[in-house]
Amino acid sequence: MRRQIKSGENPAGSSRALRLDPLSLPVSFDAHDVRADGGVRNVELHHERVVLRRAVQGMRMAIQVRVSDFRGIALRGIDDAQMLVLLHRDPSLTVPLCVSSDRDEIASAWQTWSDIFSLPQLPEDKACEPGARRRRSNVICSRRPKFLMRRRGGGSLDASNVHRGEREIIARN
Repeated sequence: MRRQIKSGENPAGSSRALRLDPLSLPVSFDAHDVRADGGVRNVELHHERVVLRRAVQGMRMAIQVRVSDFRGIALRGIDDAQMLVLLHRDPSLTVPLCVSSDRDEIASAWQTWSDIFSLPQLPEDKACEPGARRRRSNVICSRRPKFLMRRRGGGSLDASNVHRGEREIIARN
């Protein structure tokens, strides 16, 4: 049986008391989502994946993302507190992990989450930078060019067309 933390009336993103324990994964909680119906989405955190469940205009969906697809654990400053988030390229897939005004607690949680997920710690200035562009593998690069496809390949030579040991050259008039 897995452990679950359900927040009561306040969604996890809007409450200042969000503290998830990284040592008790998997964990399930509700987070704030402006696009979802009711403004709430359900988040399941596992060691190797994150599952986001929400409903948009009555259509329910579940999005499963590998933890390795996230950029890192980012620190964000909000009004009088700081928040740790699991940062993704797509801002709608970013997951809140911890909100606290205690700097020592945030620092220890930041290190723990980073170690658990094997992701880098991203300070506020690094979290805003776009990620490195991925190189796409080109499927066509190993194929022959188009103009060479029209030509016949140099297969094996027919032995009857090869003349060896002849001295005379025949020319047509």
